Amino acid sequence: MSDYTIIGKRMPRVDSRAKVMGKAKFTADLKLPGMLVGKIKRSPYAHAKILNINTSKAMALPGVKAVVTGKDTEGIKWGVFAYTRDQEFIQTQKVRYIGDEVAGVAAVDEETAIKALDLIEVTYEELPAVFDPMAAMASQTELIHEDFPDNINIHVNIDTGHVDENFKKAHYIREDTFVASEESYFQAEPYAIAARFDHEDCLEVWMPNGGPHMKAKPLSNAFKIPLHKVKVRKIAIGGAFGGRSEICPVDYICALLAKKTKQPVKIEFTREENTIATRQGHSMITTHKTGVDKDGRVLARETTCYMDGGAYSSTGPIATSVPFLSMEQAYRMGSVRYNGYRIYTNKPIRGMIRTHGRGFACGLDTQLDMIAENLGIDPVEIRLKNSRQSGEYTSTKSYVDSCAMDETILKAVEKSGFKEKWGKLPPFHGIGIGTNSVQTGFPMGIRGGSQSFIKFNEDGEATVMSGVVDNGQGNDNMLVQIAAEELGLLPEDIHLVSADTETTSSDPGSYSQVSTFVGGQAVKNAAANCREKLFKVASKILKVAPETLAAANRMIFVKNDPEKSIPIRKVVRISLLNFTSVNAEGGYWPRVDMKREWVSNPYGQMCEAFSFGTTIVEVKVDPDTGQVEVMEVTAAQDVGYALNPLVLEGQFEGSIAMGGQGGMLTEYHEWKDGRCINTTMLDYKLPLACDMPPKINNIIVESIDPKGPYGAKEAGMSIAMSAAQGYSSAVSNAIGVYMDSFPLTPDKILAAIKEKKTMMINI
Repeated sequence: MSDYTIIGKRMPRVDSRAKVMGKAKFTADLKLPGMLVGKIKRSPYAHAKILNINTSKAMALPGVKAVVTGKDTEGIKWGVFAYTRDQEFIQTQKVRYIGDEVAGVAAVDEETAIKALDLIEVTYEELPAVFDPMAAMASQTELIHEDFPDNINIHVNIDTGHVDENFKKAHYIREDTFVASEESYFQAEPYAIAARFDHEDCLEVWMPNGGPHMKAKPLSNAFKIPLHKVKVRKIAIGGAFGGRSEICPVDYICALLAKKTKQPVKIEFTREENTIATRQGHSMITTHKTGVDKDGRVLARETTCYMDGGAYSSTGPIATSVPFLSMEQAYRMGSVRYNGYRIYTNKPIRGMIRTHGRGFACGLDTQLDMIAENLGIDPVEIRLKNSRQSGEYTSTKSYVDSCAMDETILKAVEKSGFKEKWGKLPPFHGIGIGTNSVQTGFPMGIRGGSQSFIKFNEDGEATVMSGVVDNGQGNDNMLVQIAAEELGLLPEDIHLVSADTETTSSDPGSYSQVSTFVGGQAVKNAAANCREKLFKVASKILKVAPETLAAANRMIFVKNDPEKSIPIRKVVRISLLNFTSVNAEGGYWPRVDMKREWVSNPYGQMCEAFSFGTTIVEVKVDPDTGQVEVMEVTAAQDVGYALNPLVLEGQFEGSIAMGGQGGMLTEYHEWKDGRCINTTMLDYKLPLACDMPPKINNIIVESIDPKGPYGAKEAGMSIAMSAAQGYSSAVSNAIGVYMDSFPLTPDKILAAIKEKKTMMINI
């Protein structure tokens, strides 16, 4: 590893200066000649039939250029999977949540567009609505989608080993239920999209997205135009967190308005729209039944999870599976039974989110703490006894090639002083631990890989073309570092063209922890092919064998005789003069089980690698107010290999903010009759910089995965999940009551303290 000149070094991100100075261009900043303003009319009802829509008054308003309704969509239904196509781009017959799309307008300015929305007359027949998933599941008559009995959208059943037999062998069994509310993505940048059709009838779009190529395909299908005529352009993105990974109705509506008006159209969401009309996390009710031997090793586990899916499927099959996958990846368990139910309700659509499954995961780890206490062992010991090891298979038959779970636990324990503090802190001070794992390099059920192309310019600099998108996590930086390392250039010599469907090859997207592992490997392979061609030309000039050469600092040199060298720029020019190409392509396709499917067959190799994380949290709880003060957080993650420690540390701290500080203490939605009433930053309590723990210890653990680029794999997601668990464990330790409802708001904490006092008095 010491031979690397760029990889593994702390390098500032290539996009930092533009973003800090306000020069980065987001979709909202985009201005095109003749651009119109688009707006969407949304349903005021949670559940209703659409009897009639009259657009004549809106169309008569001066300045209005187009109005579209469900009649303009041909009733096209879409979904991430073929069996989940249950949502129209614009509803034609029925609305299913407050905010559902019923019409769109394009006008010369925002004021006119808003007036036009008010002039669209929609006649509804209100229907009974159901907002509670358990009530929806029990209803036989109030069906949100007629083809789904009991309002069950997705049911995932996983059953491995001999669960019932192993429960009989267990020394100790306990069963607990945990509840968690949904949370929002709350990206810094509300959703915005701009679209236009050019003179060749090509659709050109700009929007924040997790995968341009995955956005282009459904638009191609919806408009019945060839895929090459859909051009999704790169634009700066203010965060995604899984929430911008699929096509949305606004994407289609904006493009449809552009087609109808023959002018560019831009739609910008308000903060309220961004909350209700993009995606939210799933609320959950989860029951864990766990049997262990006398030493605390898990023999059997049975889990049932009920998830509020909202009005439409979205990424339902994946979302219903991921909580279980995080559990089975982190811990060894031979016998497990899982039943996950995603249930339709008349609420906004739920999707994948970075801290997905906080109630599920926190419940699991909280129960481990409960079991440890009953058996008289500490929380660290029970996790070490059950932690995943390399060379093992998960319950659903995925092989784990690299794993440093134990090391993340032990290093976090040492750095935080967990052993010294456990059971010895003052009253209402607590310390807790959480562990978790996420998959790396699976393309979200899309069995595709990534391709990259590299061309040299005459000045010796190189242009790298990759479909990988940067949602703010530093992917552009990662690609530049890899290309510079392999080619022997400096980062400033690499010119990146990325996330543009017209100029870059296919890529599965930046979600699902796939960018570095798949897209990074594709760039590495392309650069290696380029280097091989450079060495072939250079070897003739230097009169040595190609295998004796190396490249660094813009030079190609003989390994054992560095003075014998030639500038890369000169090699490129000589190759051009001799009609020799030094350009190259490369790709990488994850080796997964092609027969594995989220619902019908959830067994087999789902991805190539797994990352593991541990977070230890120390807190102080005010017994009079229920307020939690986080004193210190220690986060350790097995990242495979740290390509850029500086970027990784930023990911760790962002994960702590989202998964722990916000996800477990402040973030949740309030509802009234199906209407979300805390949709803005004034009401939805995001953690601010001043809310963050005064001390954060970041620990990068390396296991060197044999398949990842330079041994790298996912970094950050495991911390988001384990941080949520660590916060829950610490608060429970501080107040002496195990919490079973998340997030841990002051009212819940005070109620738990009061209940404990009452029990002590009665004893």
